[in-house]
Amino acid sequence: MRASFSNLVTDLNVAAFVRMRGDHAVSVAKWGLILVPMAAVVGTLCAGFLWALDAATRLRFAWPWLLYLLPLGGFGVGLLYHLTGRSVEGGNNLIVEQIHEPGGGVPLRMAPLILFGTVVTHLLGGSAGREGTAVQLGGSLASGFGRALRLDTDGTRILLMTGIAAGFGAVFGTPIAGAVFALEVLAIGRIEYRALVPCLVAALVGDWTCLAWGIHHGVYRIDAIVPVDALLVAKAGAAGVAFGLVGLAFAEANHALGGWLKQIVPYGPLRPVIGGLAIIALVFVFGTRDYLGLGTLAASPGGLTIASFFGPDVHAWSWALKLLFTVVTLSAGFKGGEVTPLFFIGAALGNALAPVFGVPTGVFAAIGFVAVFAGAANTPLACTLMGIELFGATYAVPIAVGCFVAYLCSGHSGIYLSQRVAIPKVPTDGLTTNTTLRDARANRRSGRARATRRSPEVPIPPRFTAGD
Repeated sequence: MRASFSNLVTDLNVAAFVRMRGDHAVSVAKWGLILVPMAAVVGTLCAGFLWALDAATRLRFAWPWLLYLLPLGGFGVGLLYHLTGRSVEGGNNLIVEQIHEPGGGVPLRMAPLILFGTVVTHLLGGSAGREGTAVQLGGSLASGFGRALRLDTDGTRILLMTGIAAGFGAVFGTPIAGAVFALEVLAIGRIEYRALVPCLVAALVGDWTCLAWGIHHGVYRIDAIVPVDALLVAKAGAAGVAFGLVGLAFAEANHALGGWLKQIVPYGPLRPVIGGLAIIALVFVFGTRDYLGLGTLAASPGGLTIASFFGPDVHAWSWALKLLFTVVTLSAGFKGGEVTPLFFIGAALGNALAPVFGVPTGVFAAIGFVAVFAGAANTPLACTLMGIELFGATYAVPIAVGCFVAYLCSGHSGIYLSQRVAIPKVPTDGLTTNTTLRDARANRRSGRARATRRSPEVPIPPRFTAGD
């Protein structure tokens, strides 16, 4: 009797196990049929976008006078968004918000609007990136797939994350970093492991599709070889403080200038006009066009690009100039992204810091390349993996240290204001769980305002009185 009962229990367990594995196989097959076509479409669009970006950049080099059309082009794109794209002006932040709280979804028109706006920005000389376009292409198409397939809330969230992964992996040629970025960018201190495999599949398919179209990504080489010892790791950590603070400065300057322009110029299409005129003025003030566009190509052999900072020559202030040009461009409402300019800023800052620390410029340029982005986007794991994918594993430890320290030093700020704080970096008063960076920033500003109003009432300690 006991043997029969035991056999029955065993048979039931086996049947339940087989049923569970069968359900799992069906789920994997279903997601595969959704993810592979979606990621292939995203990779194809990213390939077309990168081709168009390269063509626009080379056309601007051939026709330098296009720079003077930047205010007019900015007005045209701004008017287009004003008339047809107000619902998608949130850009990357809209996608992050929809992942946290799925609602109306991401409109499909985001894809053509952001693609057109970004190409115009680069054609006419704005200093912007390409990650925002890739992420928005992926997010809008993923949302469209989700609506067509009538996925539930959880399915929609996962599909949006895979759209981000596919776009990021395709546009930079770093699929592992793209997968982790899509999971890590949503919240500080928390990673959505449930979507890990779908995001990896989407990032790989997106990258492979982009490469299949003949797109080639930039290659950056570290020529110098130095031992990875405790001293180099300590220097990377010290430099990581600077990388994090510059990432913080970039994010805060962009938000502050953008907010100020919205206050003084309520009509959206006019803000890019002001930004375009400012960019033209900066070109004349500094006498160079090296800080326009992506920074991956130069109009002349002696022009500065990201690759320049991996060479032996030191460029002390290029990071600050690129930061200035990019903040003016993006805060005025031109379309694109922040990441490639952050690569430029980080590599240039690493190049400038290398002589101070007695390290070859290429080594610190590589660390800064990803560490400033890690601080500005609060994605240290994705940026560490990106550094390994781009530069190899030789300097994996100092790259990781630089990214982690930069992440800590950038505080509860960042380029994506819809990012949430799941676990604070350090204990902070008034910062509740799942607060967005937008709310955290508003709380800091209101706190400073209250402190300013109270300051006249605070008595001056005797030791600071006159005559001491």
